[in-house]
Amino acid sequence: MKLLIAGAGIGGLTAALSLHSVGMRDVRVLEAVPEIRPLGAGVNLLPNAVRELAALELAENLADLGADLTELGYYNHLGQEIWREPRGWAGGSRWPQLALHRGALQTALADSVRARLGDAAITTDARVTGFTPLPGGGVEVSVAHRAGDRVTERIRADVLVGADGLRSAVREALYPQEGEPRSNSTTVWRGVTRCAPFRGGHAMVVMGDGRWKAVVYPLAVRPDTEGLIPVNWAISRAATEGPQGRDAAAAASDDGFAAAVAGWRCGDLRMAALVADSGAVSSFPMLDRDPVPRWSFGTVTLLGDAAHAMAPMGSNATTQAVLDARSLAHALATHDDPVAALAAYDRDRRPRMNRLQLLNRAKGPEVVIDLVHERAPEGFGRVGDVVPTARLAQVARAYARAAGFDVPSVNAPSPYGRPIRPRSAVRER
Repeated sequence: MKLLIAGAGIGGLTAALSLHSVGMRDVRVLEAVPEIRPLGAGVNLLPNAVRELAALELAENLADLGADLTELGYYNHLGQEIWREPRGWAGGSRWPQLALHRGALQTALADSVRARLGDAAITTDARVTGFTPLPGGGVEVSVAHRAGDRVTERIRADVLVGADGLRSAVREALYPQEGEPRSNSTTVWRGVTRCAPFRGGHAMVVMGDGRWKAVVYPLAVRPDTEGLIPVNWAISRAATEGPQGRDAAAAASDDGFAAAVAGWRCGDLRMAALVADSGAVSSFPMLDRDPVPRWSFGTVTLLGDAAHAMAPMGSNATTQAVLDARSLAHALATHDDPVAALAAYDRDRRPRMNRLQLLNRAKGPEVVIDLVHERAPEGFGRVGDVVPTARLAQVARAYARAAGFDVPSVNAPSPYGRPIRPRSAVRER
């Protein structure tokens, strides 16, 4: 069986490795950019994704590239604790929650794909622009090149996987009337700063005042010779009115985000110092896609952001792309007919992701910050006097179950094959 994957992001590369793990060798990843470079900022791998990457014999190496997070806390803009919970091993999971640089994760996955499937398994400067289903089965894929003698080529395959991101060409061909991604008029600024470890070095902090929000977590646990670690931060501003879509970023391109959070602190974390010491800062509108009724059409399917682009709440998008990849490979390994396999993959993943997209659109677990701010905008004595702690716990538990990283689900055997026994750095507990 010949498989083409459009997109060498986290989902596409994990799909290639997952397909290799079930015995498929004719797998090719087509990436639009001329060179895969370690770009971006931080991402989280929740314990259910780490479990699946361990099954691919990857998790131990990835653990050395980032930080294991053992605590997640939600706070108001004054640093008062709204909700705090243990994560990963500290929360009872057999697998850690890992935070690492997206570029480091992508590079590690790409290196593994080339090592296991050969250098030719990833083709850069190859943008999938469309496809045509073939009468006898399979698909003919149109691929555009910016360099070289070939401007366009057509490749035949048994299966095409669209893992080509938020503005997926494969999705556009399946849903030509969909149009641009949906904006919620929120702008996000992101950066990575080297600073001293905070809150013990393994904590993720989410702070907010109802309009502004800051998300901060470490990307390493071992300080360098200066005692510093790289720290990922993202600051967002929700607009109550104003332009939509791409215009939202232009309207909010000033540096007002730094002043907005200048007085925010949470224990030994100081937002003013964190933002002031940052290097390059990127700014972009927060976008997502509407859930769709199908991902799989014959021998063509969608994966990752191409299937379920969601607002970045709950640190979940990268994790769900990994789970998509594992589900897809499992379905293809357990069905002789690729059409039936892709339909099974669709049934397994799409309903849950449709629900998660809507939960994230409603701010996911981070909604607790707004709940408290609406009732106590100037702060509080005890959070339980503002919002019952049982309500806060219910929000956290419900989201964890919906996303599949609640402890019982994580500690159960993988639905996509028995995970390997972890070693040393990523050890089973």
